[in-house]
Amino acid sequence: MELSRLSFVEDLVLEEIQRADFAEVVRLVNSAYRGDSSREGWTTEAEYLDGQRTDEKSLAKELDGENKTVLCVRNKNTSEIIGTVFLEQFTDAKGPNCYLGMLTVKPTLQNSGLGKWILGEVEVYVKRWGVSRITLGVLNPRHELMAWYERRGFMKNGITEEFPYGQDQFGLPKTKGLHFVMFEKTI
Repeated sequence: MELSRLSFVEDLVLEEIQRADFAEVVRLVNSAYRGDSSREGWTTEAEYLDGQRTDEKSLAKELDGENKTVLCVRNKNTSEIIGTVFLEQFTDAKGPNCYLGMLTVKPTLQNSGLGKWILGEVEVYVKRWGVSRITLGVLNPRHELMAWYERRGFMKNGITEEFPYGQDQFGLPKTKGLHFVMFEKTI
């Protein structure tokens, strides 16, 4: 079922992924960020990175430990996973915070409002953790994505983090100077 407007919400469920979901989640995330399939949407990183965005081993490692989860958006009618988001609760000098990563929407469903819906659901979800802020990073060449997050209330916090060059499990850079511009939102 392709989505064309926000009337799709009743067909969706947001839930924590299970081990049985790993392969489908990895396929979805890689298809949305890398390679030709990612070019069907607007969140592609294919101009900057080759290789994979994640794999089952990395996914399992990200979920190892407390205060971490990967949520998936599942179509109730087909059981297909059409979106994901990684969340990690932590405390910093400003208090309770949540890192948001791997926000993924199936490329053919991008621009349907699903990403915005996921962010709204994430805010509700992490408030149950007692979190009052959400932090995330965007690759520096991704100006359109930065603007999308800014329209959702995220602001640059003045911090940058280097891309993990030499760690092929995160992708194979096609260019030098990649880094993450960090954003924050008070919820």
